[in-house]
Amino acid sequence: MSATLLAVVLSLFSAVAYAGAAVAQERLASRTTDSGVLRLLGRGAWWWSVGLNAGAALLHVAALKYGTLTLVQPLGALTLVAAVPLGARLAGRRVTTVEWRGTALTLIGLSAVLVTASGPAPDDVLSVPQALAVTGATATLIGVLARPGARPGLRHASASGFASGVASALTQTVTVAATDRTGPLLSGQVIVVALLVAAFAAGGLLLSQTAYKGGLGAPLAVVTLANPIAAVVIGLSLLGERLQGGVAGLVLAGAGAAVAAWGVVTLSRSTPVPVPSAVAVPSAAAEEEQHPVAAVLALEPDSAAYEPSMLPRQPKPGHLTSL
Repeated sequence: MSATLLAVVLSLFSAVAYAGAAVAQERLASRTTDSGVLRLLGRGAWWWSVGLNAGAALLHVAALKYGTLTLVQPLGALTLVAAVPLGARLAGRRVTTVEWRGTALTLIGLSAVLVTASGPAPDDVLSVPQALAVTGATATLIGVLARPGARPGLRHASASGFASGVASALTQTVTVAATDRTGPLLSGQVIVVALLVAAFAAGGLLLSQTAYKGGLGAPLAVVTLANPIAAVVIGLSLLGERLQGGVAGLVLAGAGAAVAAWGVVTLSRSTPVPVPSAVAVPSAAAEEEQHPVAAVLALEPDSAAYEPSMLPRQPKPGHLTSL
C-alpha cells in the first residue's frame, strides 16, 4: 500500500471517531449550564468524548506520518460525511436528499484536493524558532477570537479549528523528527514541540466544547473548515509542501476546496425528517439513547416548537364541561 493511500485510509477512520466525539460533546453541552472544567471532569460523557478524541488523534498522527498536511488536513471534512450514515442508522431512517447532496459535494471537492495534494511522505520539520513563532501568532489570534465575555459560537469554533490545525502541524514535526533515526528519540526539539502540541490540542478541545453550547451544525462546520486552513498555510509556507500540477493544480485545488466547503455547509444545515412516532411515547431515557447524529447536526438552541398541554382546557366559572 502506498504512503498516500495509507494516509487516506487512516484519515477516514480518524474522521469517524471525531464525528462520534463531536456528538458526545454537543449532547453534554446541551445539558450542562456550567462549562467549568471541574464539572466536566466529573461526567462520564465527557470522558467518553475525550476517549474518542484520543483514538481519533492517534489515527490522525499516524496519517500525518505518511501524508503531507495539504493531503491529510482537508480530509478532516470527512467527519461530517461520516456522521450522515451514522446518524441515519441511529435514527432508523434513510439519508435525506439534502444530506446526499452535501455528501456528494464534499467527496467531489476532496477528490480534487487529493489529486493535487498527493505526494511523498513528509520529511521536513519545523525548527524550534519556527514552532515558537507559529505558537505566538496562533495564541494571539485565539485570544482575540475567544476573549473573555465573548458569546459561545462561531468565534470559539474558529479558534478551536485554528488550534487543532496548528496542533496537527506541530504533531507532524514531532512524528517525523522522532522517527527519522538521525538523532535521539527525545531531542530538545521533540520535547518542546510535543508540549506545544499538548497545549493546543487541549485548548482546541475546550474551545470546541464552548462553541457547541450554541448548537453543533454551524460550529462544527467552522471547525472543520478552519482546521485545514491553518495547517495548509503552515505546510505551504514553512514545510516546503507543494501542490501537484503547477498553476493548473493550484486552480483545481482551490475549486475542490470551495466545493468541499459548500458540501460541509450543506451537511451542517441539513434538517432530517423526524421518524413518525409510535402510539407509545418513548421515555426520556430511551430518547437519550436514540439521539441521532444527523439530528444533532441540525440542532439549534430554542428551536423546539411549543407543545400545548395534554390536559383538557378548564371551563370558565359557571359553565359545565361539554361531554
